Amino acid sequence: MPDLNVIPQEHKINRSDRQKLLGHRSFVIWFTGLSGSGKSTLANLLEQNLHSKGILTCILDGDNIRNGLNKDLGFSENDRIENIRRLGELCRLFTDAGVVVLTAFISPFRSDRSCVRELMGKDFHEVYVKCPLDVCESRDVKGLYSKARNGSISNFTGIDSPYEEPVDPELTIDTSSMTIEESAEVLDKYITKLLIKDRT
Repeated sequence: MPDLNVIPQEHKINRSDRQKLLGHRSFVIWFTGLSGSGKSTLANLLEQNLHSKGILTCILDGDNIRNGLNKDLGFSENDRIENIRRLGELCRLFTDAGVVVLTAFISPFRSDRSCVRELMGKDFHEVYVKCPLDVCESRDVKGLYSKARNGSISNFTGIDSPYEEPVDPELTIDTSSMTIEESAEVLDKYITKLLIKDRT
């Protein structure tokens, strides 16, 4: 229930003003997929590409956020829901500042992603980084799947906690059948069209 004593303030400089200053629109590219699917790799490649074009970006990465803003949260279902809720609000703040936000979160539950989509509206672009569990496990650079398999960690997505695939994402990139370069090219084409559309 909203606190009636908390009253949002209106400011003289708004999102449109900031976008005009920066020369581009702001939106969110929401990468979702299993651990090891390639979310962070693609987000970093996309950021480098956008930066070279003079577009202001910010990457919100799951591990980095959990080491700071959300370090009080664990991996229970309720904590994961709160994790994504906070991240949705953070995305809204960044896009209001005129920034193109690139997220790299497993975000396993459809309902949570839908809440962020509802919050962001047309500024939310879901990119499903698709990759079979066995391929993600074979990459396992962090050793997390091994720990989940031997019971060292619990509630790990894909092992003892579900991942709900997106039903209708704006873009699907299968990193098990495409190279990183091919994946980046598909992503670049989508973003280029989006940027052109946003300027019209």
